[in-house]
Amino acid sequence: MIVCFGSVNLDLIFPLPHLPVAGQTVLGPSMQIEPGGKGANQAVAAARDGTKVIFAGAVGKDALAEDAVELMRESGVDISRVARIKGATGCAAICVDPAGRNLIAVASGANQAAKQAQVTDDLLDRKTTVLLQRETDPGETEALIARARAAHCRIVLNLAPPGPLSLEALRALDVLVVNEDEAAWLAGHLGVSGGTAGLHQALGIDVVQTLGAEGAEAVTSAGIFRVPGREVVVVDTTGAGDCFTGVLAAALDRGQPLATAIRRANVAAGLSCTRRGTQGSMPRAAETDAALI
Repeated sequence: MIVCFGSVNLDLIFPLPHLPVAGQTVLGPSMQIEPGGKGANQAVAAARDGTKVIFAGAVGKDALAEDAVELMRESGVDISRVARIKGATGCAAICVDPAGRNLIAVASGANQAAKQAQVTDDLLDRKTTVLLQRETDPGETEALIARARAAHCRIVLNLAPPGPLSLEALRALDVLVVNEDEAAWLAGHLGVSGGTAGLHQALGIDVVQTLGAEGAEAVTSAGIFRVPGREVVVVDTTGAGDCFTGVLAAALDRGQPLATAIRRANVAAGLSCTRRGTQGSMPRAAETDAALI
């Protein structure tokens, strides 16, 4: 079972002929509204990959709340631990160009009010994978990491968006997932060099780095493992990293070795890039199985 503590947003997605620069208005033909938020995206990716997922987070008591959780519910995620608080549901504005590149602005809203206490002790044991990101209060995330470590859970953290967590919390993880920008930020923050290998050495945990079209790599106590990129027709890269992390966590939760889990996550993320949207682009398990053959 996966317990995901994280963010849930409603995404406003704008396909544009090119991404705007400062002071520029760019007209696009339409706008798509879809649930998002890194936590919810990863929860949907894991659930669609066939793993039981419980999600804990927060939405506002506003018109956006129901739409923000709709795809989690439809994908089979248990959302009974989503709090409804006074205030605004998180919202993101996502601009996407014809090459699939994006530019994103996020209003955190209710996400900063999510409390780790929503994850009750009965959910935390050796059979649980705790899945985390950095779009909620870092102090709440650190507290949940401490509880999960004490309960001998598997802990997977995606350091997205990049920002500080205590060294104690980082060293308590089982798997840290970063992209190239996040890895560079964390290396600078910790004052280490050597890329992914340097982060592994400094933290003593498995570090997985996504490399976009180049695939992914992992540095563990057993050495370095690399997965090459897969050639796909890119339509929209929004949420691809979340897809990778959610499917990685799902595969690990089912007992697959890290190398196998990375291969599966890499394929699923590639599939998500061939479709427009965020949560709606996450593939089902059968689609990933077929692409793995």
